[in-house]
Amino acid sequence: MRKVRDYDAELKALNDKARALKARKVEQFGQLVVATGADALDAEMLAGALLDAVGSKDTSAKEAWRAKGAAFFQRRGRKAGGAAQGEGDGGAAQSDGEAAR
Repeated sequence: MRKVRDYDAELKALNDKARALKARKVEQFGQLVVATGADALDAEMLAGALLDAVGSKDTSAKEAWRAKGAAFFQRRGRKAGGAAQGEGDGGAAQSDGEAAR
């Protein structure tokens, strides 16, 4: 006979995994805000800047932002050196955010 699948348990496990992934994503965005120094802005200003970026149709501006972001992450990788590899992304983002102040 075939083993009966527990769909409720599988669904709960998938929901738990999705919740954990969402929480991790939110935490990483928070670390990015701190690492860039954007935590010095008030929430309304930061939200406004992000909304302008999302709504922008200017492809050259978006490409400039992308290049600036890529340079930021490359700089961050060099600054952290070998320590970031042992700590993971979270530790490197926090230490760079504190060092930038």
